[in-house]
Amino acid sequence: MSDKLTMPTLTILFQQRAQTAIARSQKGVAALILRDALTAGEAWSLTSTGQIPEKLGKENQNAVRRVFKGGVNPPRKVLVYCLGAEDTLESGTGAQAEGGESTPEEPRPGSGAAALRWLGTQKFDYLAGPADLSGAEAAVLQEWIIQKRQDDHVIFKAVLPHTAAGSEGVVNFTAAGIQVGGDVFDAAGYCGRVAGLIAGTPMKQSVTYAALPEVEDIHRLSALEEDEAVGRGELILTHDGEKVKLGRGVNSLTNTTGRSEVWRKIKIVELLDLLQWDLRLAIQDNYIGKFQNSYDNKLLLITAVKLYLQALAKDQLIEDNFSCDIDVEEQDAYLQSVGVATAEMTEQQIREANTGTYVFLAVDIRPIDAIEDVRIKIYL
Repeated sequence: MSDKLTMPTLTILFQQRAQTAIARSQKGVAALILRDALTAGEAWSLTSTGQIPEKLGKENQNAVRRVFKGGVNPPRKVLVYCLGAEDTLESGTGAQAEGGESTPEEPRPGSGAAALRWLGTQKFDYLAGPADLSGAEAAVLQEWIIQKRQDDHVIFKAVLPHTAAGSEGVVNFTAAGIQVGGDVFDAAGYCGRVAGLIAGTPMKQSVTYAALPEVEDIHRLSALEEDEAVGRGELILTHDGEKVKLGRGVNSLTNTTGRSEVWRKIKIVELLDLLQWDLRLAIQDNYIGKFQNSYDNKLLLITAVKLYLQALAKDQLIEDNFSCDIDVEEQDAYLQSVGVATAEMTEQQIREANTGTYVFLAVDIRPIDAIEDVRIKIYL
């Protein structure tokens, strides 16, 4: 394959993914697990409330409608999987049971294992469980989300009730006494609504203080209690005296040792997920296996990645002082691991050295957050 022919193609493909990043972030995809007696094992991909199956129970239909309320926008799509009325998300139905060496037989439709197997083949941003999701079931979904993100590098995230997962992939929603039109919901009953709200919020905005106009009142916390909850990685509801709205848009991550504090923010994780997903797919589809692993072709990839980052910077998602280059430290370590004496080599020689099938790159970016903290001094 000639570099002269393929260079423009690779860079154009990266540019195209970057140029559509904002449009793709306007409306995300929410996923919802329900329990329903008549539709066990059935699954749907819905793009509007008009597509909600009439055979679903009324409460479940309303649950799907709540997801479609969205935030700034409704979600682009809502994926729905129905468990049987008595089925649960049992321990052991997660990623290990799906991908382990002793793979079980095809799970029974409507079972927890079947639900997670189906969801694992979809592409979505935020998942929520049924309104009566138990603590044990929330733990199963937490484990599944974390393992999927770690092992399969997917961008799945979940909104779970009272689940201190300590992960950027899990939003720990802890509101209570949510009053809507004569009904009162607990956190589990409103996770789907929150998942749809986050999925429908454009990447240039955060969900901090996003209003839920249908909510009439909640169990109210004091200002100190709200601050403490946010510090524990909880997404809460707050009442400002006029309306109910989300608190600060944080996920359940609290221990950031070895990582930046920005990983605690829902908005920033959305951006980082999009970035890694775009780069992974573009590199897999258009670079891996299609180029010789020469120094020139590594520079070609670096140029393509920079063009992608340049477009994100133009859209003010990241600062324009980004960088992408060969990771000399990792490349040096690799060379030593295969018996190459690098002590007498110059940095440029290390950069240009043969690294087999491996390409080591280092990307440095600074995400741009939304305005959330304003301090005003008034002088008289």
